[in-house]
Amino acid sequence: MTAPVYPDTPDGRYFVVRGRLWRKSNPALPEAERQQRVSDLMRGRNAVRLARRSGDAAAMAEARRQVNDAKIALGERGPVWWTDGSPDLNRHMVRTTVYADWFAGLEAESP
Repeated sequence: MTAPVYPDTPDGRYFVVRGRLWRKSNPALPEAERQQRVSDLMRGRNAVRLARRSGDAAAMAEARRQVNDAKIALGERGPVWWTDGSPDLNRHMVRTTVYADWFAGLEAESP
């Protein structure tokens, strides 16, 4: 079984999953910091899974806060990491954005 391919927008700011844009991590983060933040994210996601199993609402709130904090530190949420003034299109449907023509071209190329 092959892993799904999620195309990156030409400017490298987003990847596309099921027609929706998702903001990528800040590529300017030093590698050691990126690795630490990804590790924090994975710990937070594991904590969400454990809290869901236990039904502990307080633990769930804390785990989700950890995930959110890690995503902000990675640049996937919060203030955008680019500096050209372009708006954040995170979670927008690609067909309603400036990437619509690019994405339509990808769909036309796929078998």
